[in-house]
Amino acid sequence: MPLVPFPEYRPDVSDYQSATTQSILNVLPRGDGYGPFQSFSVYTSSIGATCRGFFRGIKSDGTAAIFGATATRLYKFNATTLGWDDVSKGATTYSSVASTDQWQFEQFNNYIIAVQANTVPQYFDLSSSTAFDDLGGSPPNAKYVSTVGRFLVLSGLVANPFRIQWSGLNAITTWTSGVNQSDYQDLPDGGIVRGVAGGEFGNIFQDTAIRRMTYVPGSPVIFQIERLTQDRGLYAPYSLVRAGERIFFLSAGGFYGMINSGFPEQIGKEKVDRTFLADLDTANLQLVIGAADPRSSRVFWAYKSKSGAVGLFDKVLCYDWALQRFAPISLMGEYLGSISQPGITLEGLDAISSSIDALPQSLDAYTGSVTPELAVFNASHVMGFLRGDNLEATLQTAEQGTDGRRIAITNIRPVTDAASVYGSVSTRENIQDNPVWSSESLVNGRGQCNVRVSTRYSRYQARIPSGTSWAYIAGIEPQVVAEGLR
Repeated sequence: MPLVPFPEYRPDVSDYQSATTQSILNVLPRGDGYGPFQSFSVYTSSIGATCRGFFRGIKSDGTAAIFGATATRLYKFNATTLGWDDVSKGATTYSSVASTDQWQFEQFNNYIIAVQANTVPQYFDLSSSTAFDDLGGSPPNAKYVSTVGRFLVLSGLVANPFRIQWSGLNAITTWTSGVNQSDYQDLPDGGIVRGVAGGEFGNIFQDTAIRRMTYVPGSPVIFQIERLTQDRGLYAPYSLVRAGERIFFLSAGGFYGMINSGFPEQIGKEKVDRTFLADLDTANLQLVIGAADPRSSRVFWAYKSKSGAVGLFDKVLCYDWALQRFAPISLMGEYLGSISQPGITLEGLDAISSSIDALPQSLDAYTGSVTPELAVFNASHVMGFLRGDNLEATLQTAEQGTDGRRIAITNIRPVTDAASVYGSVSTRENIQDNPVWSSESLVNGRGQCNVRVSTRYSRYQARIPSGTSWAYIAGIEPQVVAEGLR
């Protein structure tokens, strides 16, 4: 029988014969099917408390500097000890970030800016600072920060949440309105400002509106601000992701994507939106955290489901914008982001381990350390990359069968390079019944999983155990014959 491919993950849509959703778990979409998603691999020591944000800064020599945050402190990663150095202002404790918020970071030239509502915006000079300090010019306390052109833009302002405010031109310590083009803009409708996606254009995200800010050199208004959407805005502030020239975000109606200079379009409609929103713990929107994987055409959203543990996200949704396909991943942690692995000298290896074989990371990984990749803080406050063993993968096909005839299935052949894979099939006699799954069968030397069932409707499932080495799985070739009418 011809190959039965694994369908796109579309839990909002079931085929006409089924009330169940297809299971495609812990795999990443590819052009030829799906590939494995790797597990968490420890890289750093504990930051000491729940991670509330982290960021990758790039120094003038091209090397990376990693910053992390807890509720009350800021830290800088020490690439020699793999620990975290406290770089809070004066080594003191900040007023705690609200339980429903996170720290947010931005790089402007050689400066790292860190903001949260209960603290004056902080800055760190990558060329000279040993600790953060208050950003000069009396900027307002803000929840969100971004760079638009050559301006630093603050939003989620504590004093006026309906306002955005920007610094002077290429002058992040100038915040007096009218000086060096520094100014602010109050937005009369659309609700609270939840963030600004930066770039050459600024896209302002409110509760129920999106506006674009365009720099107008020589104009007294400085930025021209125009509305893009009505009754469509940003639902979860930290779901806002920039991936090159693309922007992705979660609205109250589902997932959207847009080109930086374009208009938003639905990407999750009748794919994942209804299922995701029904599963989301809406009391913990700060754990809806978006991140882009610069090494691929994928963005990820971590989130806490209604059944998840307190203070942790327990699920991740991947979207490949080139293939326009979603995939769910089982992963738990405190924070998700994209960072580069800092470089390390050969002399510094002794501080980590006296044995090359005992190093926590392969030396092969250091050659591409400048390129960002996906990283996670786990429940033990430890940061790591997703470089571990392959997670267990489970994939199901759409349902096969017709109303008029029964089918007999004798074996199925998973089309994969995995040496260890288990196959099973479901059975049911009518579309009102719940599917009943057969026992799993390990693939044999002929690449087949033996099953023997007679039914009217059936799905085919492949399960690749965790730790198995494999690169792709495309579908299943079943051995099926039609039985008589009944």
